[in-house]
Parts: sequence; structure tokens; C-alpha cells
Amino acid sequence: MPTDHMTADAKGGIFAGYDPDPTESMSLHADAYTAARWHDLEQREVFARSWQWVGHVESLRESGNYTALDVAGMPIAVVRGNDGVLRAFYNVCQHRAHALLSGAGHTSSIVCPYHGWTYDLSGALHRARHTDDVAGFDPSTICLAEVQAEEFGGFVYVNLDPSAASLATQAGGLGDEIAHWAPDVEDLTHVRRFRYDIASNWKNVVDNFLECYHCHIAHPDFVTLVEMDTYRVDTHGIYSSHMARAGRSANAAYDVGDSSVKDLAVWWLWPNTCLMRYPGRGNFSVLHIVPAGPERTLETIDFYFETAELTPADIESMRYIDEVLQPEDVALVESVQRGMSTPAFTQGRLVCDPGGSGLSEHGLHHFHGLVLDAYRQAGAR
Repeated sequence: MPTDHMTADAKGGIFAGYDPDPTESMSLHADAYTAARWHDLEQREVFARSWQWVGHVESLRESGNYTALDVAGMPIAVVRGNDGVLRAFYNVCQHRAHALLSGAGHTSSIVCPYHGWTYDLSGALHRARHTDDVAGFDPSTICLAEVQAEEFGGFVYVNLDPSAASLATQAGGLGDEIAHWAPDVEDLTHVRRFRYDIASNWKNVVDNFLECYHCHIAHPDFVTLVEMDTYRVDTHGIYSSHMARAGRSANAAYDVGDSSVKDLAVWWLWPNTCLMRYPGRGNFSVLHIVPAGPERTLETIDFYFETAELTPADIESMRYIDEVLQPEDVALVESVQRGMSTPAFTQGRLVCDPGGSGLSEHGLHHFHGLVLDAYRQAGAR
């Protein structure tokens, strides 16, 4: 009968088993995927300090456009000002902390639905009802608490860390890669969103995305879409590139015979954003991975095409992802999560080759190193 797997502390710390050389390294300790302490640390030290995806520039292109969302558990609103500047704020009224905006849309000012305090689109308080006789009340000293916002690669991101370097600086060559493989990305339009509630830690979802070692076994349709002998994964700083020749012949997944995009170009951006350019007409999709607990992940996939009118091939490509590829991947990561919660598993040996093929797990090793760097900076053991 198996005994309980040893905790990270008993093994000498959460860093045990990891080697800077991917060909010599073990995976992250199972505790990192199951214990609440690591989930809580990640909210503070990973998600609150990294660039988090908001959406396509299309939805925030005009003055007055806004969107409200949660980032690392914090309510955030992103607004395009009348001066054309994109800004992000904590979505919290400075009077009694009520939420200001919800959903997405267009507004000429930001009005609190609780007491009607009104802010302009730069975040400055414009009007507070019945305060003319309040002693010492000076509206000019009150404004919304701002966080960093940035347009990058056709999308909008925010960062709660006021000292964080810009995404363009942190991401190095990613912007140039996206511009090369998807030069039309800023001109595409949103057509659909799929949502998934996954019984797994968010890092298992990222792990699965970062390697195609499992593809021949678990995704028989996918390996007919791409030329697997050309699949290559390259790691760079806070992102990795996943490239393969594709779309040059009929395949079991969907028809791309007359497509304008002939290759698969995919990027993972630390910590939880996956950017994808599939074969077909001009397109882009974003897989966003959001932790909802130590063993629960909320995931969305947003699809962008040249026009809102969809072709049969567009519809079939989305159907394939939603009805075939995603169910296959969700079943995989949920099974892995169950296995990590048993006494039978502590760590596994990564399968890596120095050639950088898509069958190698060096992309996981790169990700795990970034996770452990965040733990280390937080003083974890």
C-alpha cells in the first residue's frame, strides 16, 4: 500500500529536483499544483506582478470605450480617454469603495452607481453630489487609483505592479514575431468566446499547452494539421514560440486547402496567456488561463477573424477546437490533477532533447523555472 507522498518541505524545499539543465531536470513538485499556500503566493507574486491580458485593441479603440475585469482577484477597469490615452484603474470609487463599471461598453464619464460620484475618463473626480458645504472637501485632490496599461501585439494588457517594466521591454522579440506571423492582428474582429471550467491547477493547463509530446497519443486530428517533424519550441525570457509548417494539405481537423495562412504560429506569454495563429484565412485566437483555486481553472478562448461574417472553414475550425481539441486537453489535465493529489506521485522526470523539437518538454522546464523564480523572490522554501 503506498504511503503519502512527501511534501515539498520534507523533500528539502519546493526547489528540490529542478535543474537548470532541462535534460537533467525533474518537474515541479506536486505540492505546487495542490497546496493552497502556493496558490495564494502566486496571486500575490505572479499574477499581481505580471502583464495580464485584457482583450483586443478593437474593444478599446475609441474614446469612452471601457472594459471591467478582475486581475489577481482585484477589480480593474480599463478606459480609453478623450485624449486617446489608454488608462487602467482599480474599479473602486474613492467615496465608499463601490465598483464603478461593469462589463464592457462606452461611456462619457465614470459614474458610481452607489452615490453618483462622477469621474472623468482620466480618473479625476469631476463631481460629488451635495459636497459643496463639506468642510475641507477638495474634489481636485481625489482621483482613481491607476495601474499600468499597455497596448502590445494587437492586444491590451495591464499590470498591478507600479514598478514593473513595460511589456514591450520584458517580452523582447515577441512583438516582432507577432508582427511577422500575424501582420493583420490589429485589424481583426472578435467573433466568438468559449469558456471552460477545469478541475485542475492552472499550471497543469499551461504545462499541457507547452509540449506536443502528448499530441500523437492524445490529439490524432491535430497531428494531421501540422507537419510534426517541423514542430519547434524556442524559449526566450518570459515567452516561448511554438512553430510548425501546416495547412499545406487536407487534414482530418478542418479544410485549410485554400487558406492564406500556411503555418502554425503559437506563443506562450508568462504566466497565463497563449496567443495562436492557425492555418486558414487571417485569424488569431487567445487562450487565457485564470486560476480560481488550487485545483480549479477558468479558461477562455477568444477568436478573431478578418470579418464578422464567418466562412464554413472558420466555423469548422472553431468547432474542432471546442468539441475535439479542448475536451481532449481538459480530460488530460484533470486526470493529471487527480494523480498529483494521490500519494503515488511527487515529481516526474522531464523528457527533453537539445534540438528543441515540439516533442520535447523543455518548454515546461522554462515555465517551471519562471515559477520557481517567483517563489524564490517571495522568500519561499
